[in-house]
Amino acid sequence: MSALKYVGQRLPKADALDKVTGRAVYINDLARPGMLHGKILYAAHAHALIKSLDVSKARALPGVRAVLTGQDIPEIPLGFMRDNRPLKKGKVRTRRDEIAAVAATSPDIAQEAIELIEVEYEPLPALFSPEEALAEGAPLIHELDAKGRPAKSNKLSLPWKLICGDVEEGRARARHIAQGTYRTTWISHCCLGTSGVIAEFDLNRNLTMHSITQIPYLAQNDYLEALKAMGLPSSQVRVLCQTIGGGFGSKLDTHCYEFIAILLARATGRPVKMQFSREEEFLAQATRQPATMEISQGCDAEGRLTFREVHMLLDNGGYTSWGATTPSVMMVPVSSLYRVPNVRYLAESVYTNNIYAQAMRGYGNPQATFAIESNLDQLALMAGMDPVEFRLINANQPGDQTPQGFKITTCGLSQCIEKVRQGLGWQEHQQAKARGANVGGHKARGQGLASLIHVGGGARVYRSDGHGMIMKLDDFGRLTVFTGAVEIGQGNETILRQVAAEAVGLKLEDVSIVSHDTAICPWDVGTHASRAAFISGNAAIQCAQELRRKIFALAAQQLEVEPEDLDLSQGQLLVRRSGGGEGQRLAVAEADESLPLAKVLRKAHFSSGGRMLMAETFYDPPNEMLDREFKGNLSCSYAFGASGVEVEVDTQTGQVRILKYLAAHDVGRALNPMLLEGQIYGGSLMGVGMALTEEVKLHEGRVVNGNFLDYKMLTCKDAVPITPIIVETDDPAGPYGAKGVGEPGCVPSAPAIANAIFDAVGVRIHDLPITPEKVLRALQQKKDEVCRLAQPPC
Repeated sequence: MSALKYVGQRLPKADALDKVTGRAVYINDLARPGMLHGKILYAAHAHALIKSLDVSKARALPGVRAVLTGQDIPEIPLGFMRDNRPLKKGKVRTRRDEIAAVAATSPDIAQEAIELIEVEYEPLPALFSPEEALAEGAPLIHELDAKGRPAKSNKLSLPWKLICGDVEEGRARARHIAQGTYRTTWISHCCLGTSGVIAEFDLNRNLTMHSITQIPYLAQNDYLEALKAMGLPSSQVRVLCQTIGGGFGSKLDTHCYEFIAILLARATGRPVKMQFSREEEFLAQATRQPATMEISQGCDAEGRLTFREVHMLLDNGGYTSWGATTPSVMMVPVSSLYRVPNVRYLAESVYTNNIYAQAMRGYGNPQATFAIESNLDQLALMAGMDPVEFRLINANQPGDQTPQGFKITTCGLSQCIEKVRQGLGWQEHQQAKARGANVGGHKARGQGLASLIHVGGGARVYRSDGHGMIMKLDDFGRLTVFTGAVEIGQGNETILRQVAAEAVGLKLEDVSIVSHDTAICPWDVGTHASRAAFISGNAAIQCAQELRRKIFALAAQQLEVEPEDLDLSQGQLLVRRSGGGEGQRLAVAEADESLPLAKVLRKAHFSSGGRMLMAETFYDPPNEMLDREFKGNLSCSYAFGASGVEVEVDTQTGQVRILKYLAAHDVGRALNPMLLEGQIYGGSLMGVGMALTEEVKLHEGRVVNGNFLDYKMLTCKDAVPITPIIVETDDPAGPYGAKGVGEPGCVPSAPAIANAIFDAVGVRIHDLPITPEKVLRALQQKKDEVCRLAQPPC
């Protein structure tokens, strides 16, 4: 095959100019003729009965066109377990419960109307932790379970249990066992573009949703179900995605505000726009799933893992979004990060009166990996082994099948660990530490490392993991690719242009992408699970093969040669008159003749009985849905990586400063190294924020730091020196050997930092974020323990 021309090149994002010049249209920018503005009234209590609701003053306000409450709308079940409704009636279960909505001619009038609504509550006992919610005699948050029967407890009836091998036998064989409890908290996605939507009915009662969803086709189905409940079973739905100002999983569900916009648009007969403020985004958008994780791991005398056991308790909040299903991905590192023969995993999700959780980058993997990799360092210490060597002994290898049934094809984990070790100067640091040279005054330096596994070849969480694509050639040899994939800032449309140009044999500038419109683009399950480049890239190659077959059949007829004697490169048809091509790719120098593809296409178009060329495909990868025991080959390939960190800890202030951050990722093949490095930078910095600063703080279910002043998201001034390291393993299942890499960057950050802090000052922080106060408290406890054991005592 001739050398690749576009795949592997450092090319800027196709939408970069539009974004930096302000031409990109976000949902904030969009307006429709006659559009009204919607606002929502949220609950004043975390758990209460609604005794009365008076909207008369709001309805009387000039400029108000509709006021809706739960009493005014049909039953529209929402959420993973269908336990939520767009507007609540009778009872509220969280402070973010939507109890009334207004549509008015301006946002200010709508907000004024909201403030005129009078609500009388009867407060109920509230539960703000899973432990409280599971206590005997705790009040029920939901009176009915998922099947409509009287609920018996606040525990969700979700069967998150995985057993592989014999854990008791593995425990008996272990020479060393480490155990601990680790905690993660609520974290906001912090998308710079806040949530918003415009719902618009036409005169035939068909609905158009101007949206920012990551799942337009799944959302379309949800909207159709809502229309049926509203008495519009024959109405159609079109979803138009605008430029998305950040996703990170926050747009993988259909949310209450979207259905409220639909209901208001139907009630008024006019388009209705809902647009969150930043404070509203913190209150009414779901977060990363908080978890308490008890873990134990054991190894034999040689350091080989013999078992891993994990029990998790998850604060689900008041309703179920996709956060309730994160244990299905938490299983991935629990069962399959390193070679561990015996695994037992149990997760319990519990209703509380807190805000609820949803999907967020890594989908539970960062939480689980924090516990696994922190505990693994403890185990290496107990075994008297170097943490890096301990990981290399247990590293996954190509050809492995994990206890959960994952078939590891390519695996660069050992290479990633080695490159991080070399980049950190691990051996030199250990030697310096042995001399005490890592400590200077009240500051100490330490190094830590953590690894990751994640799905890299799609993930069959729905019955279909597929992607539809259409390719259309015009008379001038220009290609339009119609794709169902959603661009959320990750650069997928740039990758698609590269892959399509390469696979068809065209110039990059002759390829354009049409997306974000369910009316004209084929079906795709959504942008999630690090699947977009892998799935849409394979679809592009598959579709290109069909298009090339049609091109060569057409050209062979015109040129009186065999299709096997033709090739296409840079928009030029290459002809071998001597025959014997057998379908092999030709270099320009090898061709006997070349001519523009456009000339062949125009001749075909304007000849008698003319024709134009299109191709379509639906690529559904050969991965498996997990069975009832949660076993099976979930993904076609698996991404691996390792992050290494050097920190400096100030023992007087507890401040942690990151001096080096190395992120090595097994990417299969780098389709675009520039965009890939951008994913690693962004994911790593998100992981650093999770580790050190970020936490949505709640008091009795109320968000108390719902703004960018009090919520400590890292900014450009807080950026740490990140060195991305690309490890290529050329996965046979991926497009040109590539794996998905959208999520892995954030997965190992927190444990790598925690391990580095321990290496520096000898204290293990078990709950995130690792704030200066926690470090100081741990240092004081360590000092107190040393004094207690001293002879004589301090």
